[in-house]
Amino acid sequence: MASYSLSYRPSVEKDLRSIPHPLVARIIARIERLPSDPFPPQSAKLQGAERLYRLRVGEYRIVYEVDPEARHILVQYIRNRRDVYRRLP
Repeated sequence: MASYSLSYRPSVEKDLRSIPHPLVARIIARIERLPSDPFPPQSAKLQGAERLYRLRVGEYRIVYEVDPEARHILVQYIRNRRDVYRRLP
């Protein structure tokens, strides 16, 4: 399987600054594995959204969009689980 390209919304940098430092490395490591496996077993498709998925890292959720035609992944945001689903369309 060929790799996907990866990009981030500008707000993701702000999201990472608000997360405790020990978790940031785990989150980044998980994101860096997405281009080679955009649908890992731990991911879940979000209901009501055609191309949005989430990954759990501790109490945080990485929400990302996968465009299979363009072979591209866009990390939408990273939030605490209690807040993440409030932003869904």
